[in-house]
Amino acid sequence: MHRAYQPTTAANNRLLKKRWDQRQYDLHRNKVADIKPQIDNKAPRTYMHMHLKLKKLQVEEERLAVVERDNRILLEKMSYIMRTKGKVDNWNQYHQKSLNKSSRQRELLRVTHENQAILKRISSKEPHYNHDIWEEEWDQNLLYMQNISNYPIRWLQNKKRQENLRKKEKLNKTAPANNEEISERASSQASHIDENNNEQ
Repeated sequence: MHRAYQPTTAANNRLLKKRWDQRQYDLHRNKVADIKPQIDNKAPRTYMHMHLKLKKLQVEEERLAVVERDNRILLEKMSYIMRTKGKVDNWNQYHQKSLNKSSRQRELLRVTHENQAILKRISSKEPHYNHDIWEEEWDQNLLYMQNISNYPIRWLQNKKRQENLRKKEKLNKTAPANNEEISERASSQASHIDENNNEQ
């Protein structure tokens, strides 16, 4: 691909010119990597009291202690129930009712209608951008790219496609004949045999 290389200065051999330019660029990058900065750009110093929140750890330990205490009390109650006899089940079953159920249903219905109206407006809205114009502009840009490029566009893809076609043609040539060809050959051979028998 050195033939497509465009040097900044005139050169008789593009390959050597590309190598020289690449070597100069590598030397430049090495110098840039080894240079010492004039500004202190190191990471700032870290302070442990800003990262380790002791108060947060204390609150978490207290919360875990409360949970552990509640679990222990619940376990004691369950063990007491298992050890003693059951009592008469005469509790009045009370089903909790919502005081604002109707208002929440009306609000949900209103929001649903608004969403449907918004969806209808969005669906009926014509697009602001015309994709046909975009396709025409893209075709024009492809033509410009074809005119200014050193190699044809999609040259590698076309080459791979041609290689795949050649491989398929070779496979088709080496593949055995299909059933129709075999049956035609068999019928032709049988007809030749019948003709020979009739002649004898």
